[in-house]
Order: sequence, then C-alpha cells, then structure tokens
Amino acid sequence: MAQRSPGPAAVEAALEENLRAIDIPPRPLILDRIRDEMMQDEPCLRRVGQLINADVGLAAGLIKTAGSPSFGLRTRVRSVADALMLLGLDVTSRAVAAINLRRAFPNSGHYVRFWDASARIAALSGWLAQEVSLPGLHAADAYTFGLFRDCGIVILLRRLPTYMQTLARANGDAERSFTAVERAEHPTDHAVIGGLMAVDWWLPDELCQAIRHHHDRAALASLEPDLPPPSRRLIAVSQTAEHLLQQLSGASRTQEWAKLGEVSLPLLGIDEKDLRQLHSGATAIIQTAT
Repeated sequence: MAQRSPGPAAVEAALEENLRAIDIPPRPLILDRIRDEMMQDEPCLRRVGQLINADVGLAAGLIKTAGSPSFGLRTRVRSVADALMLLGLDVTSRAVAAINLRRAFPNSGHYVRFWDASARIAALSGWLAQEVSLPGLHAADAYTFGLFRDCGIVILLRRLPTYMQTLARANGDAERSFTAVERAEHPTDHAVIGGLMAVDWWLPDELCQAIRHHHDRAALASLEPDLPPPSRRLIAVSQTAEHLLQQLSGASRTQEWAKLGEVSLPLLGIDEKDLRQLHSGATAIIQTAT
C-alpha cells in the first residue's frame, strides 16, 4: 500500500517543531493581522493603517522604506495611508516583514556590520531591479530578498559556537559552494534556515525558493523549471548588488562573484561593460542606504 503524503496540518506541525529546534524568531503578530485582512472579501486599508500606526517605529519605517529609491515610487510618501495606497497590501506586508527583521534579533548589536551590509545589498538590489527592468522582477521583491537572503547566518551565529570560523572558511573557499562548506561542519546551512524563516513569515514562494537556493550555481544556471525564473532573477540581482557593494565600498570580499557572477549577469541581460556604467548610480545608493 502506497504511503500517504502528510496533510497540511502535519506539515505545519513539522515546520513549527523545526523552527523551535533551531531558534528561528517567531513571526510578528502584525503579519498575522495583515494577512487576516488580506483574506477578507473586501480588505480594508484603513484597518491595516490603524494597526501599523499603533507602532510608531513601524509606521516611520514603512514611510521611509516606501519612499526610498529602492522601491521606485515616483510619488512622495508622507504617511502610512500613502504607503498603503501606493504599495497595496501584498507589498506592504513584505515591507513590514523586512522592517521587523532586525527587531526579531534582540541583543544582536554586535552584528552591526552584517545588518549594515544587508541594508546596502537590499537597497542596491531594489535600485538595480529598476535599472535592468525585466518582466517579473519587482523592486520591492528585490529589496525584501536582499534583506532576508542571509538572515540564516545570524541565526546560526547565535546557535552554533563554532559557526564564526565556518563563516570565515565559507567566505574564502574558491572551490566549494558556500553551503557545502557549512554542511561539511554542521548539520544544516544558512540558506535552509533562512528559507524556513521566510516560509514561516509568509514571504512569497519565489522569495522563499530564492533564499533556499541563492548559493546553488546549478539551479541558477539551469534552464529546467526547478527554480522559477523570478527566483533566479532575484538571486542574480542580489548577487550583482553584493558585487557592486564590494567593488565600490571596499567591503569584505568573498568568493561568490567568482562562482556565481558568470551566470548572474546573463539573467539580468547585462554584461561587464553595462555593470561598469552602473557604478555612478550604485555609489549614490550606497551612500544613502542605512
């Protein structure tokens, strides 16, 4: 007799057990409330605005995020109501998740360089998505992916005493994939952990898959439908953004561009010459991103 696939409740229970085991931060309640409103036959933007405005820091963060060059809005955002009208509920939910990401890791001030780099990669990713202007590649998605892409690193740094040394080896390994180095020393890797967190925080499937596979050169290069084109473009744009950041700011170099750059540029429809022409605009984004 064939085995039956586990039902949704069993899958959800297994996910929750894994989240607890590896200390993944719980999903913020505000995401549940926004999702509840999105599921209504006639979602009410005013109610969602009231929920966001109840948290002054979140409201200010949403206005700032929506008005940043990374989101590409042509209209000035002056209020939460403006942000909701211009972004819509779906994108607003992702923006709220992104704003809550750093909040989810209390006492992580000693990871300031990590958070700063993530913020700059996210800002560059959103801007670059607008510059290359490809179907299905949205600035808001690219920005959110840039922030969440490496969140598994912070989780593993907090959980595994020797992970800092693993991280240094993974950054310097020119042959193996980043995640292969992690898995040689630990039972999991940051892409799997980040993917689990993204699923639990209700990020769209294409973002979750991109987080899970962002060091997988074979999946990025393949024409097979295993990894959807939107996920591949998200990986390519963030990898290119990280390369620009390292080139233009002197940030810590890794071996990832040598491994993934050759397949990233064609996915964005650009070459090295085009990349050099983006330097001036990218420099301006780096200087304003925080």
